[in-house]
Amino acid sequence: MRPRQSPGRPQPRNKQPKPEAIRNYEKEPVSTNTIKIPTEAPVMVLPNALLLPFALLPLTIFEPRYRLLLSHALEHDRMICISLRRPDFDLDSSDPEAFYSTAGIGLIRACVQLENGNSNLILQGICRVRITSLIQEIPFRSATIHPLPNEEADALEARALCARVLELCHELKDKGTPIPLPIEKQLAAIDDPAALADIVAHTFIADPFTRQKLLEELSVPSRLRQLITELQDDLAS
Repeated sequence: MRPRQSPGRPQPRNKQPKPEAIRNYEKEPVSTNTIKIPTEAPVMVLPNALLLPFALLPLTIFEPRYRLLLSHALEHDRMICISLRRPDFDLDSSDPEAFYSTAGIGLIRACVQLENGNSNLILQGICRVRITSLIQEIPFRSATIHPLPNEEADALEARALCARVLELCHELKDKGTPIPLPIEKQLAAIDDPAALADIVAHTFIADPFTRQKLLEELSVPSRLRQLITELQDDLAS
C-alpha cells in the first residue's frame, strides 16, 4: 500500500522524471556492505510507507521543509531515514511515540529537480536502524541513529526457508499476482537469505504495518517464517 496523497507531504510516485528536469543527481548502484552508516541522519515520517533494505522507494518532494531536508542530504551523506507513522498520531506530531523507532535508512540513488522546484528521487534501502534520539524538529526532523545488523542464522535452515518463500512467490504468480520481470530475475539470482526476505516483503506485502513487523525482526529465519505465513495467507484469500 502506498502512502495516501495528502497536501504538502513527500509522496511515492509512479511516473518517471519529466524531461524538463533542470538538475539530475544520479549515482551508480552500490553494494550495501560498503557503505558507512552515519551517526546522525535526517528523518522523514510517512503515513503508509517504510524502507526495507535492498528496496527502491520513489518519492516526490515538494513541501518546503522536505526540500531543505533533501538539500541537506545531498550536501552530506546522501542518506535519508524513513520511519512509519504510528496509527492515530498526526503526521506533524512532535511526540517521539508518533513514529516507529525501528526505521530504514536509504541512499539517494537518483534525484531530479523540476522547474517548479519539486524533486523526484529514488532511495535505495541500505539497512535497518534504530532512531535513538531526536536532534531537531525544525526546519526538518533529524536524529541520532545506529545500525541494526541481522542476527546470526543457521545457513541450512535459512536456505530451506528461502526455498519455501520462492515456492510461494511462484504460486502467487500463477494465481495472478503480477511480478515485474526485473524483480523476478532478481529473486532467482539472490543467494543472501536476508536480502531475499526483504525484497519479497517489499514486493508482495502491501500492508505497511505488516512490513514494519518484518523490519523490526532481526532474526533472518524468524523473518522468513513470518513472511511464509503472510504469503500463505495471501494464497488462501
